[in-house]
Amino acid sequence: MAVAFAAGRRLITPTRCARAFWSATWSADAVATASAPSSTSPDKTKKAPTGQHRLAAVIDAVNERKLPPELRGRGNAVRSETDIVNVVEQRIWHSMEEGHFENLPGKGKPLNLISNPHADPAEDTLYRILSRNGCAPEWVELNKEIRGMIAGWRSALRKAWANRSEDDGSNWNDDCRVLQEQIRHINDKVFRYNLIVPFGRQMFGLNWEKELDKLKLK
Repeated sequence: MAVAFAAGRRLITPTRCARAFWSATWSADAVATASAPSSTSPDKTKKAPTGQHRLAAVIDAVNERKLPPELRGRGNAVRSETDIVNVVEQRIWHSMEEGHFENLPGKGKPLNLISNPHADPAEDTLYRILSRNGCAPEWVELNKEIRGMIAGWRSALRKAWANRSEDDGSNWNDDCRVLQEQIRHINDKVFRYNLIVPFGRQMFGLNWEKELDKLKLK
């Protein structure tokens, strides 16, 4: 049986007493917190680092570890490729002065060119098979063909330039049309070559205006 006490016309149950107690306690704590002076000003409050800032700090630390010891700990100083090259050259000269390059294994002997340690193993195996059978990769053969075509085209251009006539320019105009058609054919091969050649071995095509400028300067 629930216990109830009469207070005038209102019944006070244990449940109501508990609610009143906790409500009064929470109100007192809230008032005390609001009236207490703040120990730190909003301007001096330190914000917790966000996830993005922590990630950036980790990336900076990893990049710092990749640098030579001579370039570490320089804060926000700009590090260029020249700085790294200078450090490498200094180490090379220092090693040469101490004689670290003397009496190396294989000194005075021919290099072993059977395999390329810097190439992809699959490509290296394929190139060795082609070499044994007297063949070369397609881009190598195409490179030889393009260079031969460019040499022949420039020879024809020089010949047409030397035989041009200032009075009658019909022959020169005819030669120009033929040479421009040939240059388009060469550039098509250059475009195909650049698609299949390994990265870093691409070549530029021919430009009609630049080739004429070279002849005029001679």
